[in-house]
Amino acid sequence: MTRAAQSLDISQPAVSRVISDLTELFGFSLFDRKDGLLIPSKETRYILPDISRVIELMDHIQYTTTDLTARRAGHLRVACLPGFATSHLPSVVASFLENRPDVTITIEPDRPERILEWIIGEQYDCGITDAFTGHPAIETTTMDIRTVCIFPLGHRFSQYSKISPKHLDNERLIHARRDSYFFQTLSEVFRKHLVAPKYVVETRQFTGACELVARGVGISIVSELDARTYQGQLDFLPFTPNIPHQLSLVRPTHQAPSMITLDFLEKFKESLTDLLA
Repeated sequence: MTRAAQSLDISQPAVSRVISDLTELFGFSLFDRKDGLLIPSKETRYILPDISRVIELMDHIQYTTTDLTARRAGHLRVACLPGFATSHLPSVVASFLENRPDVTITIEPDRPERILEWIIGEQYDCGITDAFTGHPAIETTTMDIRTVCIFPLGHRFSQYSKISPKHLDNERLIHARRDSYFFQTLSEVFRKHLVAPKYVVETRQFTGACELVARGVGISIVSELDARTYQGQLDFLPFTPNIPHQLSLVRPTHQAPSMITLDFLEKFKESLTDLLA
């Protein structure tokens, strides 16, 4: 009794009460008395392996909850645009996991419509997509990313310090989808400046435009975020007037975000600080 009380840091009467309560709960005597000592009964010895496993499980739960609280453990599900999965996102994920050895991440790239469906259905913790106007089941943070004009290496544009609409007249243009807000805004700028580029290729993702420009197909206006990924394969310069590309970070409204999710979103926003318009 004395050693049990010392080990548990409680009084001897408290130990006696615990033994009495457990004896009543289990329906058999936990200890037999022999030579003035308490020794485990036959029934107690039989369940000791199970008790040991329970204690180990409780210790594991304690360690895990400590890691969760310290943001060192957990699973994160991220939906993103296809371009992000192979460009900017991997570097953010690598940095995020650096000091979080027990955090695991699922990355699922798809089109914007599918990403929003997943977030509304609470299938993913967060998403990275094009500008999103709003939905009651989605919490949105929208960021304006600078855009630049990209062109093949050795292109005549390299002699300028910046590119304006007049430079794009009659140029072969690789552009975003015609139904996108970005394309419509850019087209309005061309109309105001009486500029008529040659529309050559329509592509949903800026990464696709970068690949085509790097192969000499034409020029394009894309986010600086994507252009930087292709440094060395193409050149780029500031484009005026500034037409920011809107990027939205989304997560389910009706599902409380995990601390890991909030940390990841903050990390992602920090990675874009020097690219904001």
